[in-house]
Amino acid sequence: MSENVQRFTDQRTTEYTRKNEKTESSEDVRCPECNGQLATDTEHGETVCRDCGLVVQEDEIDHGPEWRAFNSNEKDKKSRVGAPTTEMMHDKGLSTNIGWQDKDAYGKSLSSRQRQKMQRLRTWNERFRTRDSKERNLKQALGEVDRMASALGLPDNVRETASVIYRRALGDDLLPGRSIEGVATAALYAAARQAGTPRSLDELANVSRVEKDEIARTYRYIVRELKLEIKPADPGSYVPRFASDLDLSDESERRARTLLETAKAEGIHSGKSPVGLAAAAVYAASLLTNEKVTQSEVSEVANISEVTIRNRYHELLEAEENVQVQ
Repeated sequence: MSENVQRFTDQRTTEYTRKNEKTESSEDVRCPECNGQLATDTEHGETVCRDCGLVVQEDEIDHGPEWRAFNSNEKDKKSRVGAPTTEMMHDKGLSTNIGWQDKDAYGKSLSSRQRQKMQRLRTWNERFRTRDSKERNLKQALGEVDRMASALGLPDNVRETASVIYRRALGDDLLPGRSIEGVATAALYAAARQAGTPRSLDELANVSRVEKDEIARTYRYIVRELKLEIKPADPGSYVPRFASDLDLSDESERRARTLLETAKAEGIHSGKSPVGLAAAAVYAASLLTNEKVTQSEVSEVANISEVTIRNRYHELLEAEENVQVQ
């Protein structure tokens, strides 16, 4: 035991001596012009001479934090270690996750006894991560949000917003009498509309485990109770996605936007489905730019009936003709 203590003491002494030698050598560095003392300007990332002002080194790497603190309380509050927290996980990503691979740090397979031990650790770790019914509810709901967002191609900011909306609904006790999947789908629908990347109720219903009517009913309830500010869906926000799925040119996309702006100016968009208007505008624009797209192809992409596309298509062209006549 005494030999181990002596070895540890010698090692710490050697490290301390090397550190002091490095510090002394860095302090002994002088200005190459006037042999004056150097100073480090952390604000500008430069090393300058105190006497003649010569810039000896510039664009130095700042190894400190990217945040600023003006007192000890702010410093303790802002200081952090590890990955940033996220609302998309029920524990905000703060707990430990044990991987499923039965391998050690060197990539070697574990023995049978070690595999049993790791499986037991995973079980207990999962139990500690979801200790009560509220956390289990949140874990299931956020998993549904992530699954549906992936199927719909929604970005991370929409998933984050949907997670926050669901947490608010759970905190305000809005879930009794409603399914977890229904509230999660309604939160994702609201988040997509807030972010300007809306998806139709039919698209949500296709990837969700609940019916369209329940999604709409739950969405209205959540918006009312949480007082969410959501603007009416703009048909123009659907155009880029439809045009991309149909491989249309930028000219067709611009033409579709022009048709929708004309329709809005004429007031024919009131009371009409924004998805149907967007699909009809894309179809009409493809014809005006001589790009062959059938109504069935647009119907499949927009998940709208061909009858709706034909009706809205004629209305859009009539509105443009009226504007040209005037």
